[in-house]
Amino acid sequence: MGTNGDRVVTMGEDVGVRTFSREDRARYREKVRRCLDVFAEMLRESRFDVERPMTGLEIELNLVDDDSQPAMRNTDVLKAVADPSFQTELGQFNVEINVAPRRLTGTGTAQFEEHVRASLNAAEEKAREVGAHMVMIGILPTLRPEHLTAAALSANPRYELLNEQIFAARGEDLRISISGVERLVVTADTITPEAACTSTQFHLQVSPAQFADYWNAAQAIAGIQVALGANSPLFFGRELWRETRVPLFQQATDTRAEEIKAQGVRPRVWFGERWITNVFDLFEENVRYFPALLPVCDPEDPGEALASGDVPKLAELRLHNGTVYRWNRPVYDVLRGRPHLRVENRVLPAGPTVLDTIANGAFYFGLVRALAESDRPLWSQMSFSAAEENFTTCARYGIEAQVFWPGLGYLPVTELVLRRLLPLAHHGLDRWGLAPDERDRLLGIVEQRCLTGRNGATWQVETLHRLESADHLDRPEALREVVRHYVDLMHSNRPVHEWPIP
Repeated sequence: MGTNGDRVVTMGEDVGVRTFSREDRARYREKVRRCLDVFAEMLRESRFDVERPMTGLEIELNLVDDDSQPAMRNTDVLKAVADPSFQTELGQFNVEINVAPRRLTGTGTAQFEEHVRASLNAAEEKAREVGAHMVMIGILPTLRPEHLTAAALSANPRYELLNEQIFAARGEDLRISISGVERLVVTADTITPEAACTSTQFHLQVSPAQFADYWNAAQAIAGIQVALGANSPLFFGRELWRETRVPLFQQATDTRAEEIKAQGVRPRVWFGERWITNVFDLFEENVRYFPALLPVCDPEDPGEALASGDVPKLAELRLHNGTVYRWNRPVYDVLRGRPHLRVENRVLPAGPTVLDTIANGAFYFGLVRALAESDRPLWSQMSFSAAEENFTTCARYGIEAQVFWPGLGYLPVTELVLRRLLPLAHHGLDRWGLAPDERDRLLGIVEQRCLTGRNGATWQVETLHRLESADHLDRPEALREVVRHYVDLMHSNRPVHEWPIP
């Protein structure tokens, strides 16, 4: 990194380019720490909105053309859709939908499903006008190395600048190495391989007092979520992990050179290393362990804002927090003048259908509530490293994984869900006040997925193998057919366990 500093993005909607000196970096570090002090004071004074907790949802989508290939047209698509809930993402073949927060009471999940389906169907009609189609999938099977170059970055200076910062920190090209059913080793000179990873994010507003319990619960079940929801088995023409998105995202955003890894420096895509006792622990770790990627200072003095009775934006802390990619991320936000905290659950891929997505959400929201309110916390019976091992194992083997669970030892993940976790999720959804018929409808989908052993990943792989063996298609043509069949079934909104192998 030269003495002339680096170009970084300004905060807010309009992006400007500035040059930052070492002094500016030092000033940013000081400002982030001041934000952290103010955040601690706000926690002590109980200044957070804890009434009527809301849930939220974000889904990242791929764009394909009529030949099932990536369509680098997100600018045209967003212009045609003209809906502010759709936003740009890292790659030109990506867009994201942000779904308005809702409460889970009554038929909240059915309202989520109805709203998402209506929004996506309307957007798909508009996208077709510019030659694109939307696909909810963890990794698009037809992606090839030529699709993931610097030219594929979205036309937003933020992404170019983030790319520069990550490679300035690394000092060398990325090496992506994933050994699964088949093996992939490639190098990349941009962060665009990250754009291949498209996910579903569930948001859950929680009080500061409950935050640690909900975050710990979310970490404990992260592997189980991935096993049931795996939908990313194919990348660059290879069959890899059942949720290849996990190792790919970890490697595509890694700011560490090999020697830095050997020193034990933590990666920015991070499972974490311990159960927490307070939300402050997570923000403090992010500041203590990770240098700034985008060191931009906001004019607000958070201490003065708090002293004058205003709600501090804590802009630097939030920006920094957004560049540490925890699988369950703590979020500080201000809505209608009230500060609140959320757990952002980032472990699941997109798709296969809206119905599957809402079922995944019901299972997650119900299970974390039951575990968070348990008299004997799961994390008092289970090491953090066991939860991390479950996460990695489930990403690799998907719905066929064996996992560790306190009191049960090692067992198939489907057996754990059927015997122990579905009843807990049932109880948790009752605690949220979800209507019984909604609860049973959605958890029934998770149950059937376990009984059939079919999720998005197994459907993709079984379909690929059949097209290659029975129809004698070569791999590229078979992958195109996988996507074509997938899109048709995705639009049917039939849950993936009912999808036929073509």
